[in-house]
Amino acid sequence: MKKLSLTPTPSQESTEFKTAGGIWTNDVSHSQLGFTVTHLGISDVSGTFNDFTVTVKSEKSDFSDASFDLIAKIASIDTRVEQRNDHLKTADFFDAEAFPTLSFKSASLKPTGKNKYKLSGELTLHGISGPVTMDLVYRNTIENPRTKMLTAGFQVTGVIKRTEFGIASNFPVALLSDKVRIKADGEFIQIENK
Repeated sequence: MKKLSLTPTPSQESTEFKTAGGIWTNDVSHSQLGFTVTHLGISDVSGTFNDFTVTVKSEKSDFSDASFDLIAKIASIDTRVEQRNDHLKTADFFDAEAFPTLSFKSASLKPTGKNKYKLSGELTLHGISGPVTMDLVYRNTIENPRTKMLTAGFQVTGVIKRTEFGIASNFPVALLSDKVRIKADGEFIQIENK
């Protein structure tokens, strides 16, 4: 594979979108991995994992054959309340010392509409691996006018159950919802073309 030129020539600019497959990685400044749970059945509390890496590989410019690999550091959890962040890192919840990362590796991508897909794969969290399926939207590929790099946008949403991964098993659903809503948004930079 050849590396993508940082400064495309005019001829490159006219053909890059036709050969937009390759390897992509998330732009940290413009990507977010978030989650939301319901507390006491009456309010939603959201947070993010601030240190994560996603690699996307695709041979097709529309990403219809794409694979996704994600690794996030549990210690980077951020709910805007330091005391809560510290508690979430303990064995009551994620046990960051024993299980320092979570990961997702895709297994299939099935179209559900224009630029919409069901993304299925294996999530490993809290030392437990299990299948999950999320909704993925491919939001377009453009040339970033500032960096001149090809940049693709994706959004992933879905729901997982914390108890299936042994998270906060001692906390009843009346206190903390079993369902955890996931919402991830990202801009991805092409680092190698096909």
